[in-house]
Amino acid sequence: RGSGAAAVGQHLLQAETPAKKEQRGRGSLLRWFTTVVLNAAFLGMGISAAILGPTFQDLARNVNRNISSLSEIFVGRALGYLSGSLIGGVLFDCMNHFLLLGMSNLMSSVGLYLTPVCKTAVLLIIMTSVIGVSFGILDTGGNVLILDLWGDKGAPHMQALHFSFALGAFLAPLLAKLAWGTAASAANHTEPDFHPLMLNGSSEATSDPLFAVPDDMNLLWAYASIGTYASVVSVLLLAPFFKKRSKHKKSTASAQRSQRAKYHKALLCLLFLFFFFYVGAEVTYGSYIFSFATTHVGMEESEAAGLNSIFWGTFAGCRGLAIFFAACLQPGTMIVLSNVGSLVSSLFLVLFDKNKLCLWIATSVYGASMATTFPSGISWIERYTSISGKSAAFILIGAALGLMATPALAGILQGQYPNLPVVLYTCLGSTVFTAVLFPVMYKLATLPLDRKQKKKHQKGGPENFTL
Repeated sequence: RGSGAAAVGQHLLQAETPAKKEQRGRGSLLRWFTTVVLNAAFLGMGISAAILGPTFQDLARNVNRNISSLSEIFVGRALGYLSGSLIGGVLFDCMNHFLLLGMSNLMSSVGLYLTPVCKTAVLLIIMTSVIGVSFGILDTGGNVLILDLWGDKGAPHMQALHFSFALGAFLAPLLAKLAWGTAASAANHTEPDFHPLMLNGSSEATSDPLFAVPDDMNLLWAYASIGTYASVVSVLLLAPFFKKRSKHKKSTASAQRSQRAKYHKALLCLLFLFFFFYVGAEVTYGSYIFSFATTHVGMEESEAAGLNSIFWGTFAGCRGLAIFFAACLQPGTMIVLSNVGSLVSSLFLVLFDKNKLCLWIATSVYGASMATTFPSGISWIERYTSISGKSAAFILIGAALGLMATPALAGILQGQYPNLPVVLYTCLGSTVFTAVLFPVMYKLATLPLDRKQKKKHQKGGPENFTL
């Protein structure tokens, strides 16, 4: 009987193997398909976010405004992103992931289609806010979904996701100039600031249509092509939702890792501050390096533009290389290396603020060092505590607040102290904060769980992580 039962059991196992292999193959195929589509969505998000700069002058002319009086458009998009992060964090935990991301990308597509045909400033701000909401949902959901899909193996895919966004942001100005020709008037974009009365107030009071085809058709084609791309990506994101077995399941590694650290809330708060200072420093330097180089260092505009390009070029390039580095380096190690590089380069920028050669070298190192911190931080925290949609939203809100507050504060202080390199001081101070915060976060994350928590999560396997 024993030998017969063993033979029957072996036969059943052999009969089950093809079905399991097929099921595993389908799951792997869906996982890779979702990852590729998410990268395509983040590429489109990068293009959509960066295209506003080269086309800002044309959009302002389209609504009969000058640039200085239309700055609310950036505030509207930032507030939309904050709202989208909150909405995405709540909805991601209670509805189908593919449906949420597909609908948010479709909302972005509608906003892109309507942006160039808006004839009033209020409508234009509303459209950019709508796009900002979709950005917040996609950013929150995309990061969490990558963690759910790949678990401990998600670090290279997280780096690839954020590289796609950086690549899109890098390509947008080139496409605007070469393919669409919308930046032809960008050379004299400061001219309207000196002529605030482009149109009389009476002209704004006339009953013009809310939507109309713009005079510059290149502007329409630019946004329509990006909107079409976003629509195609939306269909691909929604495709798994309409399949019979479209219910998303976490990967085994991620499901086993669904523990909470002993100081879960404290870790999230520290990561909130970490991303606040990191993103604030990144955007501040990228936004003000051109004006700083021309006014404080005395560079020519063409040379300062090259300095700005080298910062974002090394930033995007290192995000691409980080995809391969993440396969052999732990996320914590990459954060430490990034912090050291940022700290050294920002210190040299402050000490030799008027040395052109040092400015070029330190800017390159600073851009390269800042590249991997954000995706590495998200991959790192997931190794120690569970990251839900609400947790991801909370972290990204910190990043969004840093994006808004730090550049604004640096601009105000730079205006009050024009002879000091306030921008460099801001970046150095923010880098010091991030360098101090990470060891504290690491110490909290590696504290042992209580006995009750250990028993509760014992089924998830041993927890032994190192930097």
